[in-house]
Amino acid sequence: MTAATHSTLFPQVPDTADAVLEGLDPEQREVATALRGPVCVLAGAGTGKTRAITHRIAYGVRAGILHPSSVLAVTFTNRAAGEMRGRLRQLGASGVQARTFHSAALRQLQYFWPKAIGGSLPRLVDRKIQLVADAAAACRLRLDRGELRDATAEIEWAKVTQTVPADYAPAAAKAGRESPRDPAEIAQLYAAYEDLKRTRSVIDFEDVLLLTVAVLQDRHDVAEQVRAQYQHFVVDEYQDSSPLQQRLLELWLGDRDDLCVVGDASQTIYSFTGATPDHLLDFRVRHPGATVVKLVRDYRSTPQVVHLANGLLAQARGRAADHRLELVSQRPAGPEPVYTEYADEPAEAEGAARRIRELLDSGVPAAEIAVLFRTNSQSETYEQALADAGVPYQLRGAERFFDRPEVRKAGSALRAAARFGGNDSLLDDAVDLPSQVRAVLSGEGWTTEPPAGSGAVRERWESLAALVGLAQDFAAARAGATLSDLVVELDERAGAQHAPTVQGVTLASLHSAKGLEWDVVFLVGVAEGMMPITYAKTDEQIEEERRLLYVGVTRARQRLHLSWALARSPGGRPNRRPSRFLKGLRPGSGAAGGRVAAGGAGGVEHGSRGGVGGGVAAPAPRRARRTPARCRVCGRTLTDAGEMKLMRCEGCPSDMDEGVYERLREWRAVQAERSGQPAFCVFTDKTLMAIAESVPEDERELARIPGVGMRKLNRYGSDVLAICAGQEGVGLDEGD
Repeated sequence: MTAATHSTLFPQVPDTADAVLEGLDPEQREVATALRGPVCVLAGAGTGKTRAITHRIAYGVRAGILHPSSVLAVTFTNRAAGEMRGRLRQLGASGVQARTFHSAALRQLQYFWPKAIGGSLPRLVDRKIQLVADAAAACRLRLDRGELRDATAEIEWAKVTQTVPADYAPAAAKAGRESPRDPAEIAQLYAAYEDLKRTRSVIDFEDVLLLTVAVLQDRHDVAEQVRAQYQHFVVDEYQDSSPLQQRLLELWLGDRDDLCVVGDASQTIYSFTGATPDHLLDFRVRHPGATVVKLVRDYRSTPQVVHLANGLLAQARGRAADHRLELVSQRPAGPEPVYTEYADEPAEAEGAARRIRELLDSGVPAAEIAVLFRTNSQSETYEQALADAGVPYQLRGAERFFDRPEVRKAGSALRAAARFGGNDSLLDDAVDLPSQVRAVLSGEGWTTEPPAGSGAVRERWESLAALVGLAQDFAAARAGATLSDLVVELDERAGAQHAPTVQGVTLASLHSAKGLEWDVVFLVGVAEGMMPITYAKTDEQIEEERRLLYVGVTRARQRLHLSWALARSPGGRPNRRPSRFLKGLRPGSGAAGGRVAAGGAGGVEHGSRGGVGGGVAAPAPRRARRTPARCRVCGRTLTDAGEMKLMRCEGCPSDMDEGVYERLREWRAVQAERSGQPAFCVFTDKTLMAIAESVPEDERELARIPGVGMRKLNRYGSDVLAICAGQEGVGLDEGD
């Protein structure tokens, strides 16, 4: 899925420092060899920025210019940090610290806390939402689930922008934020939350950064000790840095300027967390003598995909758009992006699943296909559609590969076999490393053929199959490798979180897809109200939605499918329209004006003075209003996918026919057992409840229920209608 995991082979470590530079293009080579002074790398999507900065670090280490322990490479996700450590290891630069801001700060805080503060560091809470709920109760504020989540996000934003409770209301107003409750109530909740943490002696993730900043500011001896340890800094995804992270970086640096930052203002999609591209765009204001390198050669996507990506940004407005980079594809031509309009969302999901099934049948690996959507609530419809089509899938954001129970258990089994395999009859007929791994993992549930259906059983098999594939690649790359060698490799990969590729179509939100790539991408729900999202109101918010779509488009290597639905559910009013962002780009949508990119072509600028400049945001097109889904009992606006399926709030009274519901559940269990699939792949509980509440009398009424697409209507419709009509024993005897 990433450049690191797309090829699962094990490259040989370069022999010399100069060998590290082989294969880099001229601009990447400039990045790799600019080892002193401030360096700013403006890197477009797919231009090899991670390759450039990892080769930069490795070249400096291998050439003896940088000491591994003096380098701190910082990025924004554990996955990205793990990938960077894996690449550095492959380049012969082990020992370099590659961490997230939070991980690096927590490590320093744990080390210096006894000296700077005394005692033990307070316990770190993994999730703050329960604490926020307790604080709300103390303030006598009643928050529903959505408001609680939004209030937690507001507290996080306030902390990363270094806003104290007393200043929240004016700061939120200045930033144009729409508070989930009255700003005074959020400020009161924020203050109560901070008091509650102190009472319980706990800290949250934002406190890790705040406390590290406080210690470095107040204790010069601690700051000097950190600066003596780290003399050279590299910051990836710099457009996502918050004011608090920027302050921490400045304290790490002190009065030095050995800093390399990498980013793309056109991929700023996390402003709701406090991220801002201003630190990237103002880099040469703070460092007038900086070297600026622009990477625009796109090695990821075909010219057709790149043309669409450039077209999206050509219509953008605002400061980030003024400095966008015009990508130039380095790949052979491919198919044009496909645009498809559907009658409703279930039909859109079924259409995507049908095309994916055809791709799999033609030989495209499942791991090279992704379905990307704007919100996580859209996932359920596509899970059902893929399960119906017999397509394996994995949800992005699920448990990390090496933390999965089956992977941990398999690792223990391989470790035991490496130690005592000579006494294990299971390995008697295993003549090479791959056959040994297959023999060991067969005892953990791996089989030569995948299990039918999807769900937990299939996911466990996919994890074990990924380990089998990794063993095959490892043996092919390293002749004579033993089981013990593989165990060492697995341990190193687990430490770096450098996971092998798992076979399964990826389902992911656009935000979680950042940094990943696939051969085939389905961008679904590209309609007004979803892209841009309904609550994006200001010009800045609309432009961030455009950048989010740009990120989605640039995830595709070869094939790109964009689709939208005219109605939410079957039989619904077809009042939706395609996203405004596609105007002038999709066939038949008219012309759209574009502008020349100020960021322009790639190249290198050495030490010229002056800032990167700013642009004036132009008004965005007016946003179309969309009628929200409302509860049929109390009239409240519905946002939860399950509630929208029932067309009522979870807590509102149900008029469900309990007898019909129980007969449907009994019938579903039989169907699931016969097909070898989990029960939810037949119909989810929410769909069964919706059927039992409406008790449809004919196929037309049944088809209107969300979760009942044409495929399920054809397969199960007669049974379901018979059950609703009161017929007994429908579909339950083995002779059916």
